[in-house]
Amino acid sequence: MLEAKSFELFPEAASSIAGHVDAFYAFMVLVSAFFSLLIAFLVVYFAYKYRHRPGENIVYAPYDDHSLSGMLLEVVWTAIPLGLSMIMFVWGVSIYFTESRPPADSLEIYVTGKQWMWKIQHMEGAREINELHIPVNRNVKLTMTSEDVIHDFFVPAFRTKADVLPGRYTTEWFRATKVGSYHIFCAEYCGTKHSGMIGTVTVMSESDYNKWLGEGSGEGSMAEQGQALFNQLGCGNCHASVVNNQNGRCPNLVGLFGSTVELKNGQRVRADEAYIRESVLFPQSKIVAGFDDYMPTFKGLITEDGMLKLIEYIRSMRNKNGVISSATPLPVQTTDGPRPAGSTPAKAVPAAKAAPALPAAR
Repeated sequence: MLEAKSFELFPEAASSIAGHVDAFYAFMVLVSAFFSLLIAFLVVYFAYKYRHRPGENIVYAPYDDHSLSGMLLEVVWTAIPLGLSMIMFVWGVSIYFTESRPPADSLEIYVTGKQWMWKIQHMEGAREINELHIPVNRNVKLTMTSEDVIHDFFVPAFRTKADVLPGRYTTEWFRATKVGSYHIFCAEYCGTKHSGMIGTVTVMSESDYNKWLGEGSGEGSMAEQGQALFNQLGCGNCHASVVNNQNGRCPNLVGLFGSTVELKNGQRVRADEAYIRESVLFPQSKIVAGFDDYMPTFKGLITEDGMLKLIEYIRSMRNKNGVISSATPLPVQTTDGPRPAGSTPAKAVPAAKAAPALPAAR
């Protein structure tokens, strides 16, 4: 529960980027206030000083637009706003680049927005609704998508927010610096109960977080749940493991995530979350070089939560040292699971022995 606090003009600053955002905002407010007051004062002053008095004859002096003083004045009132604008631009871009590039060592968590709740999945398997538990002083990266409309994940105390879009993956990262509880809001109008789409970020010490994580779901890690879904859908019947230098009917998935894929049309794409999602739901959009368009669509057979688990399973297909290895065998499910209508199950490549279980992701 969030504790009741006295009125505060600004939310508490509880992340590594919060101080930079506040300083930038204060600078813009002060500059705007200074020039607003200065202009208002000069308007009143000149209106009074040069007011028309009864009985006075108005004489307009000729204006010399080539005078040194006139040119100097024009240069000054152009250079000062330009300089201030450039300071704001460079400062703002610096903060934007920092917030849009998650550190490589970030703790990864998946978030799914849905009218009107936040569904959160930890790599270790723990799941939450409208709550997010994270360790203090640890970089955290959120990979987010929506099941319906556009949402926006906003934590005012962290000074971070990002749109959560249907059919796409967006990221947001932060490093909480204070233990405590902080509000989550949806900052994009998403329907009649938009104002109720709220939640809580609970920042814990590292030891408390590990203890909480150990009490999470007993369903296994996201990679393990993704492996179960992979076998349930019969994906291994076509995406067979490499055995005796033989491939399945479809590309081998070992070491796929993060690699560069050459397509049949000659283009090259990076195998990230968006590519895997598109390949599952719209497989004919990007055909891999050397393969035909055998794969049917799984649209309507897998939820966004299931897609995230499947992506995490494919990401986990590496050797124990974390180095991509195309020689690591992929588990093959020879019995047919649920398949899209009209598809024909393919025979799996026979394996010499049972494939070892893949290491689970963190």
